[in-house]
Amino acid sequence: MSQAPIAREVALDLIAAVLRRKRPLDDAIDDNPAMHQLPGRDRAFARLLVATVLRRLGQIDVLIAECLSTPLAPRAAAVHDILRLGIAQLLFLRTPPHAAVATSVDIAHSRGFMSHKGLVNAVLRRLSIEGSACIEAQDAPRLNTPDWLWRSWIRAYGEATARAIATSHLKEAPLDLTLRNDADTWCAKLQGILLPTGTLRRAAGGSLVSLPGYAEGAWWVQDAAAALPVQLFGNLAGSKVVDLCAAPGGKTAQLAAAGARVTAVDRSTRRLERLVANLERLALPIEAVAADGLTWRPPQPVDAVLLDAPCSTTGAIRRHPDVPHLKLPDDVARLTVVQDNLLRAAIEMLRPGGMLVYCTCSLEPEEGVERIAALFAAGAPVARRAIEPGEIGVEPEWITPTGELRTLPCHFSEYDGIDGFFCARLVKNG
Repeated sequence: MSQAPIAREVALDLIAAVLRRKRPLDDAIDDNPAMHQLPGRDRAFARLLVATVLRRLGQIDVLIAECLSTPLAPRAAAVHDILRLGIAQLLFLRTPPHAAVATSVDIAHSRGFMSHKGLVNAVLRRLSIEGSACIEAQDAPRLNTPDWLWRSWIRAYGEATARAIATSHLKEAPLDLTLRNDADTWCAKLQGILLPTGTLRRAAGGSLVSLPGYAEGAWWVQDAAAALPVQLFGNLAGSKVVDLCAAPGGKTAQLAAAGARVTAVDRSTRRLERLVANLERLALPIEAVAADGLTWRPPQPVDAVLLDAPCSTTGAIRRHPDVPHLKLPDDVARLTVVQDNLLRAAIEMLRPGGMLVYCTCSLEPEEGVERIAALFAAGAPVARRAIEPGEIGVEPEWITPTGELRTLPCHFSEYDGIDGFFCARLVKNG
C-alpha cells in the first residue's frame, strides 16, 4: 500500500481519539505509534487532515446530515469519520475528487464496513458535484463554533468581534519564532517578517529541525501573544524568578535568555522532561522542579513570578483546533478555582515589591479580567502596574481600561492573526 492511504488511516484513528475518546490532539499524536512510523511529509499530511476536519466539523457534519435520509447507527461511527475525512479533502484541501472518493471507499473496506462502501461512494460523489455551492451558502464561523463559546464571545466582545474571532479560527496559524538576538539576520535567513512585538513570523509548514538556527538554539517556537507576558517584567538580569505551570517552556526560555535565575515548576513530570530537553537544546540554564504550584514554595521569597495558569485554552484554537471539541463551560468554572488558588500561592512566593505577571491563553473573561477583579475584592496585598502599549509593541486597543492586556485572534489581521491572551501585571505591597 502506498503511504498516502496509510496517512489517511492514521488520521482516521486520530479523529476518533479526539472526538470520541476526548484526547487532546497533541497527546493522541504522541501516543499513536503508526503516526511516528510515517515519513515526515505523510505525518504532516495526516495532521493537516485531522486539523481540517476539526476546524470545519460543524460545516462537514451539516453536509453529511443533508446527504443521509437517516443518521448512521452508533456502531458505524467510523463511517461517519471516513465521510468527514473525505469531505475535508474534497472541499477544503482541494484533493482531486477521484482520489478523495477512492481512498475513502478503500478505508471503509479495510476497516470492515463493506456494507457501507456504496454509501461512502454515493455521498462523496454527490458532494464532489454539489459541495462547493453548499459550503458557499453556509455560515462557516457560526457553524464551526460550539454554542456555548459563541454566546460567551458575544457577551464579552459583541457579535461582530465574536464573528471575527470565529473566522480567524478557520485558517492554519503561521509559524511564530522567538529569537535570542540578531533579529534582522535571522529574518533574512528564515525568510520571515518581524512583528511589531519582536516575534519572527513565517509561513507554516516544513520541517522545524531543518530550519536555519534550530541546531544552534537561535530561536524557539512560540506564538506572538505567548511571547508578550515575559516582556512585561522589564529588565530581569540577575533576578530570581519562579515560572509556575512552566511547560512546554517557551516563556521559561525567554526568562533564562533575559538573564534571570529561573526555577521552572510544573506538576507534570512528562511535560517537565520535555521542557528540560528544549532548554538543553537552547543551552539555557534553569532549575526544574516537578511539583504542584499550589503547595510548593521557593526556599526564599523571589523577585518575580510568572503564572501562566491552566485554562480552557480557547484563545489558542487557531493552533489547537481540537479545543472546541474537548472543552465545556464546566471546565471554565472548575479552572477559575484553580486560577484563584494559584494567584494566592504566587503572591506568597514574592518578596515585598516583587512583580507577578498572570496570564492565560483563554478568551473567557472568567479566566482573565474577572480573576484579577476577584483577587482585589478579596483584599490581596498587591497593586496593579498598568501595561502601556509602547512597552511591548501592541496596539492601544489591546489594553483594557484597567491597564491589562487582552489580545484576540482577530487582532494583527494584517499579519494573519495572533492567539487570544490575557495578561495582568501586579506588584506585591510593602
